Amino acid sequence: MPIKQSWGSRIFDSVNVTLLAIFALLTVIPFIYVIAGSFATQKELMLRGFILFPTEFSLDAYKYIFSTQTLVRSLGVTIFITIAGTLINIFFTCLMAYPLARKDMDFRKPILMMVVFTMLFSGGMIPTFLVVKQLGMIDSYWSLLIPNAISAFNLIIMRNFFQQLPDGLEESAKIDGCNDLGIFFRIVLPLSMPAIATFSLFYAVGHWNTFFNAILYINDNTKWPIQVLLRQIVILASGGVGDSTAMEADFVPPEQSVKMAVIVVSTLPILLVYPFLQKHFAKGVLLGSVKG
Repeated sequence: MPIKQSWGSRIFDSVNVTLLAIFALLTVIPFIYVIAGSFATQKELMLRGFILFPTEFSLDAYKYIFSTQTLVRSLGVTIFITIAGTLINIFFTCLMAYPLARKDMDFRKPILMMVVFTMLFSGGMIPTFLVVKQLGMIDSYWSLLIPNAISAFNLIIMRNFFQQLPDGLEESAKIDGCNDLGIFFRIVLPLSMPAIATFSLFYAVGHWNTFFNAILYINDNTKWPIQVLLRQIVILASGGVGDSTAMEADFVPPEQSVKMAVIVVSTLPILLVYPFLQKHFAKGVLLGSVKG
């Protein structure tokens, strides 16, 4: 038999739902505005300013963006960097976090302190650039993958997650003749898929938005990721000075529409990936952050 709610409870639920709906709407409206602005004409943007639905649709901004043959190549570069970088990040993060989670590992605490130290202090941009240059990684995709192979924060959360796994699983595996690598790959990793999926999303978003490091280390415009190329498109559409070899358009669309179209093109692919990992997102973070 359903429990009958009091008037006070109903009023509270109504107010709560109304406030949550308002907050949700406030977060969705900017996305709608950007998408609508990318399809609007220059005249409508100047007259109306803020629009949620354009009266006259225009594809000039997207025609300008996709008029260059290098866009598909840059998109492929970004996809490669995102996939390869995420695999490297997850592999090395898990490979380092698991030993640090084991109490029988020698020098576990000093190593962990050195990891925490990197969260407070870093070498800086110039020393990092010199290291990358001395290793011969300038104009190489490795310069975007190796320097940030492990995130100290994600490493600590993953280590905490591994610490929560029952010790009896490892003991049973050892009795069955499984070595440390076998325990790691056959038992620990399959049980850690929620956390791995969560941090894969974190790493993938970071690689997809690769911008500053690409400007520092990649001089060849044929190796630019999508974010750098789209920045160049915005500069050229705004009448600024840029590398015109990256564009082959015969017209210049409204500057504001190009900016909004750039946001849509650079954001939409990674947003499409999120629903597939959403069910693991909250669970993975909570499992690794409860125990310190």
